[in-house]
Amino acid sequence: MTRRTLSLLAGGALLAALLLGAAPASAEGKKIVLAIPGVPPIYSATIAYVAEKQGFFEKHGADVEIRPFDNGTAAARAVVAGDIDMAWSPTPPVIVQISNADVPLVGIYGMPNPDWVIGTTESGKTCKDMADQNVGVDSINGARSIALRSMLAAGCKEVKIDQVKQIALGSSPGPALLAGRLQFAVLHLDDLAEIAHQGTKLNILLAMKNTNPTSHYLTLVVRKDNLAKNRDAVVRSVAGLIEAAHFMQDPKNADAVADAAAVTGHNKEVNKEALKSFLAIDFWAAKDDGLPRNKLEATAALMKKIGSIKSDKEPVTYEHLVDTSVWKDANAIVK
Repeated sequence: MTRRTLSLLAGGALLAALLLGAAPASAEGKKIVLAIPGVPPIYSATIAYVAEKQGFFEKHGADVEIRPFDNGTAAARAVVAGDIDMAWSPTPPVIVQISNADVPLVGIYGMPNPDWVIGTTESGKTCKDMADQNVGVDSINGARSIALRSMLAAGCKEVKIDQVKQIALGSSPGPALLAGRLQFAVLHLDDLAEIAHQGTKLNILLAMKNTNPTSHYLTLVVRKDNLAKNRDAVVRSVAGLIEAAHFMQDPKNADAVADAAAVTGHNKEVNKEALKSFLAIDFWAAKDDGLPRNKLEATAALMKKIGSIKSDKEPVTYEHLVDTSVWKDANAIVK
């Protein structure tokens, strides 16, 4: 082999090394499996699909696989079992799990503002009319079920949770409502947009933002030991989600967001209309970690009050529930 050939090979190796050094770290090749609630996914999960489709995970050196679960409560259990790495899970059941069983979960990012409503397609109804009636939820003790319990406890004291018949319908109770198979359901803002798109008038009986203004919606959870072992990969994954949250705030990106939201099963028109409603309540945290102490402590207190946390257990403390350093490090990467 000639000296010139050796020089060229050495130069190529040096160039490759420089290029590798300039690229974002690959988090040591660790794949993060991120669970999202709903099959099909609920609209809140759009943030993960935006991060994937816009290349924000890859940009920040994260290798993320998105995996839908029937509901966020089941996803949190899968994190506890070690089957997946992270999950967007409803905050009330997460608080209940940690408080009752001291499961090793910790919250690292949040969606603080619930959009839950109880709606009906029947006119002239009030919340009192739900007594002895079927009400569509996701699963018994799932996110919609707990939202129903919370809204009744705070906004409709005439009806107790054991006076309604909860019907488990997964992430899509809207079609059953439209088909007339039940009169009442716990719904998201995109469900409202879909129902309006179908030309049906929906009457809102209770809204979480009014009955429980200090409630908290979703928390991104990870096992504490998994976070310690794979912190760089977790931080880079959160960086992708943070950049997606910023991207979604910009009106000029509405078409791209609506395209990513196609996984929900809604058409583009419904997705764009729903996006406006979600942005109006600051649904995806873009300026902070979405884990405000007052909301998390109020949610924990409510879970104790309604009996979800056992009588011999105390609600988990804020310090035990969250790790605020992950979002700070991820946000530094984005900036």
